[in-house]
Amino acid sequence: MTATLFTFIFSAALLLNTLAKLWLARRHLRYVAAHRAAVPDAFREKIQLADHQKAADYTSAKTRFAMLGALFDAALLLAFTLAGGIQFIADICNGWFDAPLAQGMATIVAVLLLSSLLETPFSLYRTFVIEARFGFNKMTLALYLTDALKSLLLGAILGLPLLFGVLWLMERMGAYWWLYVWLAWMVFNLTILFIYPSFIAPLFNKFTPLQDEAMKARIEALLGKCGFTAKGLFVMDGSKRSAHGNAYFTGFGKTKRIVFFDTLLERLSGNEVEAVLAHELGHFKRHHVMKRIAATFAMSLGFLWLLGQLMQTTWFYQGLGVTHLPIDTSGVSGQGSTALALLLFFMILPVFSFLFNPLMSVYSRKHEFEADAYAAKQTAATDLANALVKLYQDNAATLTPDPLYSAFYDSHPPAAVRVARLKVQ
Repeated sequence: MTATLFTFIFSAALLLNTLAKLWLARRHLRYVAAHRAAVPDAFREKIQLADHQKAADYTSAKTRFAMLGALFDAALLLAFTLAGGIQFIADICNGWFDAPLAQGMATIVAVLLLSSLLETPFSLYRTFVIEARFGFNKMTLALYLTDALKSLLLGAILGLPLLFGVLWLMERMGAYWWLYVWLAWMVFNLTILFIYPSFIAPLFNKFTPLQDEAMKARIEALLGKCGFTAKGLFVMDGSKRSAHGNAYFTGFGKTKRIVFFDTLLERLSGNEVEAVLAHELGHFKRHHVMKRIAATFAMSLGFLWLLGQLMQTTWFYQGLGVTHLPIDTSGVSGQGSTALALLLFFMILPVFSFLFNPLMSVYSRKHEFEADAYAAKQTAATDLANALVKLYQDNAATLTPDPLYSAFYDSHPPAAVRVARLKVQ
């Protein structure tokens, strides 16, 4: 393949990707607007028209903003690649450092920081305009900046050693470097799963043991019934940042813990909390967590192998706007280009993988249905259905998403489909 041909393929894929996102968004907007005037029959007894319309307006606002984001992302990717942005940054970093490994790390860090900086206005608008307009944002600007600083420091502490290790393995381990990097990546991710509950999450939120003794007794009885052990039951101060509610499991192995948003406990009854927890337990009992981890690791192995093939070609670099590389006479990229290969590959990967989103959605929704079925056997199906309706209402999640848009973007089944299934269980 020639560099010119690959440039054409990438440009065409990016154009089609962006047009597809805009087309799906417009479909979604039209579908939500068409169903805004009336609450779906299945929810009329529980959802007020005002709440339904708020969800429609909230969804429309987010979708329109996402359309702008899609255009910005495409323009930024073009600026970094075909317009020579990465090459320009790499040339600057190469002038600062002599060692190829340091040059590569500096280039990747500079691109990531610049991307984050350019995307900050979008994040600010989403948080302080859209979320605030619909009554969800509880975050102050000071807290936002504090979170950003913590995230930056945490990324440096955890990410820089990982990046150094990956680039070192890529340059030193020969033809099978991708296998060594994959093993290191697995170890890193499993380590994060272990330390997240105790060391990372508390940096951003306060976790207090569940104090409601009656609720605690109910939950412990359910855990015993399901044969599940957890390190503790905790309430998270989710209301510090948002009015959205949720519950989740976190950790891995002996570090597993159950976390409830304080906003969730304020809204749901005891039976409904128990049903939501039973759903989450269903994910563990059906081994969904392990299956997802295994699927993620399998895909990462395939991607790293593919990167190993692409980085041995000149057209991959030159077709993406990186022209001044140390290439030997055999066409294999020389030392120092490994960082650019890594950066380019994972920047363009979403462009080529977007059309596979519905397949991932089907896989994820299968797990959600299985977890719902498990919960219906441990608790009353009506309690889970009622809890889901309240969560959709409180989070202003639309009850009428466009089916095709939902297939690309939603990992969970639409509310109507999910509740209908629960009614027959």
